[in-house]
Amino acid sequence: MSTSLTRRALLAQVQQVALLAGAAGLINSVPAEEPRRTMTIQTVLGLIPVADFGFALPHEHIQCDFIGAEQTHRGRWDVDEVTAAILPNLLQLKERGVTGFVDCTPAYIGRDPRVLRQLSQQSGMHIVTNTGYYGGMNDKFVPSHAHEESAEQLAAHWISEWKNGIEDTGVKPGFIKIGIDEIPETAQQLSPLDAKLVRAAAQSSRATGLSVTCHTGGAQAAYVATQLFIEEKGNASRFVVAHSDGHGHAINRKIAELGSWVSFDGIGYRPLEEHLKIVLPMLEEHADQLLLSMDRGWWWVGEPNGGKIQDYNYLCDTFLPALRKAGVSQTTIQQLTVKNPARAFAQ
Repeated sequence: MSTSLTRRALLAQVQQVALLAGAAGLINSVPAEEPRRTMTIQTVLGLIPVADFGFALPHEHIQCDFIGAEQTHRGRWDVDEVTAAILPNLLQLKERGVTGFVDCTPAYIGRDPRVLRQLSQQSGMHIVTNTGYYGGMNDKFVPSHAHEESAEQLAAHWISEWKNGIEDTGVKPGFIKIGIDEIPETAQQLSPLDAKLVRAAAQSSRATGLSVTCHTGGAQAAYVATQLFIEEKGNASRFVVAHSDGHGHAINRKIAELGSWVSFDGIGYRPLEEHLKIVLPMLEEHADQLLLSMDRGWWWVGEPNGGKIQDYNYLCDTFLPALRKAGVSQTTIQQLTVKNPARAFAQ
């Protein structure tokens, strides 16, 4: 047999083996796809499947203490008293089909996982609390150490709460809440402290997968904060711009185009027709990036009997029926009230 025939025969053999091995999945095979991880939401009672969150309010409050970061403490309220006052309002929500409740009260403004856990147990509501610091209102609610520490150090505090639980309660946060002050329309930068909070939020979000709800002091601040979050390698779809009701359609559209959430969470604070004019235009292109809530409640620490507590019923009783009357489909209503909150807070 000639050398050339031998080589041709050998090459044919190699090719045949390669074909057989490839068919058997041994060479250049695509690994079998791993089972998709079930997305969850961290509530005050533990993780739940996203599908269990249901109709949810993504920006509400159970209690607030506005005395300031250096003076607030647990002794300023009674857990059972707060629980008893708020529970009937949560039960009214349950009657309306609402099952998810995102409590946006941050640390040093009255966040108390003990109250939230007790309310969740008694109402059956899936309640979500947060980590993070609130830099609005000229930093009145920012603890003193945050002024000196770096963004990395702040992120370490928040990540620790995500890993180990808040204070001595064992309750873990399901999102990050920050706040920033307003800046002039021509400004391109936040205050140094507010910028540090946004950077810390981006770092914490990357490390934990938690979304960030950002209280914004105005349209320009909202847009600059969203850009900064993305520049810090935060996932745009993990950033929720709160209080977008007053930001104007142009800024809201820009934020949605960046990939972040536009939260209309002041529903009920403006005349109905005015709020419809704010929400309806955004539904035309960005229904999958909108959140609806009321920013209501709350037990006001320091006021007799918690002050005047607003119920959480306006969205269900008034605004959603008005959307339907305006021609918004039930599919879109379902997206706004069920699908979008689940996506925004899933991890």
